[in-house]
Amino acid sequence: MPYVLLAGAIASEITATSALKYTEGFTKLWPSLLTLLGYGLSFYLLALTLKSMSIGTAYAIWSGVGTAVVATIGVVFMGESMTVVKAAGLALVIAGVVVLNLGGATH
Repeated sequence: MPYVLLAGAIASEITATSALKYTEGFTKLWPSLLTLLGYGLSFYLLALTLKSMSIGTAYAIWSGVGTAVVATIGVVFMGESMTVVKAAGLALVIAGVVVLNLGGATH
């Protein structure tokens, strides 16, 4: 169950971060509301996850997966460039999440 909650937290964070680009400094109502609701839901679900998973592991997965997916969204849908250095950085983020997960995800 903690991984289901964590997946929801990650999805909410990815949605909120993606919408953040379209808020234009929080001057656009709907993207701004989506951003605020997405981050609120994400933190709530992350807090529930922490009842049964260690904070280091949960946060590493939450932030690492979120970072990798948002960077990919930026490249695929928002016209950002993908360089070798950026790809290497993303690979290191993912490797870090995997290594922390190998340490165990218990509370």
